[in-house]
Amino acid sequence: MAKSTLFICRSCHQSEQRLPGQPADGAVLCDRIQVLHQTWSRQSELEVRSVDCLWTCDHPCSIALLGDNKPTYALAKVLVKGKNHNEIAEAVLQLSEHYLDSKKGNIPWQQFPEVLKTEFIARIPPVSFSDSDEAS
Repeated sequence: MAKSTLFICRSCHQSEQRLPGQPADGAVLCDRIQVLHQTWSRQSELEVRSVDCLWTCDHPCSIALLGDNKPTYALAKVLVKGKNHNEIAEAVLQLSEHYLDSKKGNIPWQQFPEVLKTEFIARIPPVSFSDSDEAS
């Protein structure tokens, strides 16, 4: 079985004012997702990888979800604030589960967890895209 991949930008930060030594929001989010992923029932189907930058610096925090012969979902401006890292980490794994469950990787908007419904979401067709790929 092909493994899907979740990329998380470690350098993303909501505020330009970050105290020295304070980790970026993206790094904290990535760490939380990786901890939850260790006991997640679908762990073997999804690789979680941190990246230095996903180039959405004006719209942090960002993640990308991709798999073989499936569209790539790129989300930016995931609003990490205060202490909601756990809520967002759980929502990202819930979204990943919908992605894994879909044969063609299509996730209906209503299945997106509320905290991930941002105005900065892209669905990039797979290289092998055809009109019949629109069905789930």
